[in-house]
Amino acid sequence: MIDIHSFKNLCFILVLGLGLNSFSQNSQKALEQQRAALIEELNQLQRLRSNTKKEAQSALNEARDLDDQIRLRSQVIALTNKQANTLTREIEDNLNKIGNLRDEITLLKEDYAAMIRKSYKNKDGQNKVMFLLSSESFTQAYKRIQYIKQYANYRKKQGEQLKERTLLLQELNKKLLVQREDKEQLIVENRKEKTQLDKAKKEQEALLATIRKQEGKYAAQIRTKQREQNRIDKEIDRLVAAAIAANNAKKENTSSKGSARAFALTPEEKTLAANFESNKGRLIWPVERGRVIQSFGKSRHPTLPNITLNNNGVDIETTANGIARAAFKGEVLAIQLLSGNDRNIVTIRHGNYITAYQNIKNLRVKKGDFVTTKQALGEIAQDPFSGRTVLKFLVFKNTKRLNPANWVYNM
Repeated sequence: MIDIHSFKNLCFILVLGLGLNSFSQNSQKALEQQRAALIEELNQLQRLRSNTKKEAQSALNEARDLDDQIRLRSQVIALTNKQANTLTREIEDNLNKIGNLRDEITLLKEDYAAMIRKSYKNKDGQNKVMFLLSSESFTQAYKRIQYIKQYANYRKKQGEQLKERTLLLQELNKKLLVQREDKEQLIVENRKEKTQLDKAKKEQEALLATIRKQEGKYAAQIRTKQREQNRIDKEIDRLVAAAIAANNAKKENTSSKGSARAFALTPEEKTLAANFESNKGRLIWPVERGRVIQSFGKSRHPTLPNITLNNNGVDIETTANGIARAAFKGEVLAIQLLSGNDRNIVTIRHGNYITAYQNIKNLRVKKGDFVTTKQALGEIAQDPFSGRTVLKFLVFKNTKRLNPANWVYNM
């Protein structure tokens, strides 16, 4: 007969293994989701680049794209390695479980065979009758009847356990085969990613060598562009301040006018502001598809370390002819044509919050319009020099500039 202590240990190992397997599956699924997101981001970068005019693309923009590509591919490779290592551990765990199952099945078969042999020897019904009739009392006869039933039930359960363990062993063998195939596929994909990564690194080295030879020229271009953006930032600040002053001047009750740097709010406007604030971190992107190419605040230039960039919003690159859309419902506060070009700044008020959308052409809204979340505001203009389609997106609370990444979901 099978040793009950050994049987319990085997069952514990199987139950523990199933629990660890469930945890491992969840971990593998999470890694696959992260990897898929990175691959989608990499594909999006490549789509954006394919839509950009190659002849207009500057070396600095190419270098930045290569930096992003190298970063993303390195992350994909790291995650793929992590997935492969997780699969290796799962395969080892399943091999151990298969070994334990085979040992348990062997014991069950031996025990079951012994019972069958014993039952065959005692198959004559007369033996059972004699076993009962030889009882010394009614109580003993009753106990012997119960013993016969329990023995029959135990035999049945042993047969069922043997069948269950055999099926479980078959399932584990199938799963093991799939896991090994998955691991081989990950290894193949990783080789391809490493090849592409090495290619991008070589391109980057050659490009950086070219940039270093003309570093002064590129630095001058960046400073010129930064001065132009500073001028535009001042225009936006003036727009916001003028809007606050005009709003407060309309308030009849002097006590509710507020300061020159903050909106005096009606109850309805307070409700809208509260709704906007409650959606912090959950606002939609102001473009349907895009990526941040310059974040909020001060940062070092990715290619020219001696250059410091400053951004009052975020720069989002999107596809050619991309449409800017309202990140939240509100009123179009102002539309300002930027001097020197045909692009506009659209500002939308959300109580005492403002979102601003710079670099818009072919407008679809006008001042005073009430817009809904996702409503199209206009087409995002393409930079004639770089060939990029970039929207600058800003968020204000009254006159205070805020980091849009803290407000927009997953930015």
